[in-house]
Amino acid sequence: MTDLTALKKRLLADPKTKAEYDAQSPEFAVARELIAARVRAGLTQEQLAEKMHTTQSTIARMESGRTLPSMRTLSRYADATGSRAVVRLEAA
Repeated sequence: MTDLTALKKRLLADPKTKAEYDAQSPEFAVARELIAARVRAGLTQEQLAEKMHTTQSTIARMESGRTLPSMRTLSRYADATGSRAVVRLEAA
Protein backbone atom coordinates (compact mmCIF):
# COMPACT_ATOMS: atom_id res chain seq x y z
CA MET A 1 0.00 0.00 0.00
CA THR A 2 1.38 3.42 -0.92
CA ASP A 3 1.90 6.11 1.68
CA LEU A 4 -0.89 8.22 0.14
CA THR A 5 -3.32 5.31 0.11
CA ALA A 6 -2.52 4.51 3.74
CA LEU A 7 -2.95 8.16 4.74
CA LYS A 8 -6.30 8.40 2.95
CA LYS A 9 -7.51 5.20 4.61
CA ARG A 10 -6.45 6.46 8.03
CA LEU A 11 -8.05 9.89 7.55
CA LEU A 12 -11.32 8.47 6.21
CA ALA A 13 -11.64 6.21 9.25
CA ASP A 14 -12.72 9.36 11.13
CA PRO A 15 -16.52 9.78 10.61
CA LYS A 16 -16.37 13.60 10.45
CA THR A 17 -13.57 13.56 7.88
CA LYS A 18 -15.42 10.91 5.85
CA ALA A 19 -18.63 12.96 5.87
CA GLU A 20 -16.80 16.05 4.62
CA TYR A 21 -14.97 14.03 1.97
CA ASP A 22 -18.27 12.54 0.77
CA ALA A 23 -19.90 15.99 0.71
CA GLN A 24 -17.21 17.22 -1.68
CA SER A 25 -17.45 14.18 -3.94
CA PRO A 26 -19.47 15.93 -6.71
CA GLU A 27 -16.88 18.71 -7.02
CA PHE A 28 -14.08 16.16 -7.22
CA ALA A 29 -16.00 14.21 -9.88
CA VAL A 30 -16.31 17.33 -12.04
CA ALA A 31 -12.60 18.06 -11.57
CA ARG A 32 -11.67 14.49 -12.61
CA GLU A 33 -13.80 14.78 -15.76
CA LEU A 34 -12.21 18.10 -16.70
CA ILE A 35 -8.69 16.77 -16.27
CA ALA A 36 -9.53 13.60 -18.23
CA ALA A 37 -10.89 15.66 -21.15
CA ARG A 38 -7.82 17.89 -21.22
CA VAL A 39 -5.44 14.91 -21.08
CA ARG A 40 -7.37 13.11 -23.86
CA ALA A 41 -6.98 16.25 -25.98
CA GLY A 42 -3.24 16.26 -25.27
CA LEU A 43 -3.32 19.81 -23.93
CA THR A 44 -1.50 21.47 -21.06
CA GLN A 45 -3.40 23.84 -18.81
CA GLU A 46 -1.68 26.74 -20.56
CA GLN A 47 -2.64 25.51 -24.03
CA LEU A 48 -6.23 24.96 -22.95
CA ALA A 49 -6.39 28.40 -21.36
CA GLU A 50 -5.18 29.95 -24.62
CA LYS A 51 -7.86 28.11 -26.59
CA MET A 52 -10.51 29.27 -24.11
CA HIS A 53 -9.17 32.85 -23.93
CA THR A 54 -8.65 32.63 -20.20
CA THR A 55 -5.74 32.11 -17.82
CA GLN A 56 -3.91 28.97 -16.75
CA SER A 57 -4.79 29.76 -13.13
CA THR A 58 -8.50 29.70 -14.03
CA ILE A 59 -8.07 26.24 -15.54
CA ALA A 60 -6.13 25.11 -12.47
CA ARG A 61 -8.90 26.29 -10.13
CA MET A 62 -11.56 24.43 -12.12
CA GLU A 63 -9.46 21.27 -12.25
CA SER A 64 -8.77 21.39 -8.52
CA GLY A 65 -12.47 21.35 -7.68
CA ARG A 66 -12.19 24.68 -5.86
CA THR A 67 -14.29 26.46 -8.48
CA LEU A 68 -17.32 24.88 -10.12
CA PRO A 69 -17.65 26.07 -13.71
CA SER A 70 -20.91 27.41 -15.11
CA MET A 71 -22.67 25.52 -17.90
CA ARG A 72 -21.36 28.08 -20.38
CA THR A 73 -17.79 27.52 -19.17
CA LEU A 74 -18.25 23.73 -19.28
CA SER A 75 -19.41 24.08 -22.87
CA ARG A 76 -16.37 26.20 -23.78
CA TYR A 77 -14.07 23.70 -22.01
CA ALA A 78 -15.69 20.83 -23.92
CA ASP A 79 -15.32 22.62 -27.25
CA ALA A 80 -11.67 23.43 -26.56
CA THR A 81 -10.92 19.78 -25.72
CA GLY A 82 -12.94 18.25 -28.54
CA SER A 83 -15.43 16.87 -26.03
CA ARG A 84 -19.16 17.18 -25.43
CA ALA A 85 -20.60 18.39 -22.14
CA VAL A 86 -23.39 16.19 -20.78
CA VAL A 87 -25.44 16.84 -17.64
CA ARG A 88 -27.44 14.05 -16.05
CA LEU A 89 -29.57 13.98 -12.93
CA GLU A 90 -29.98 10.54 -11.41
CA ALA A 91 -32.46 9.27 -8.87
CA ALA A 92 -30.99 9.12 -5.38
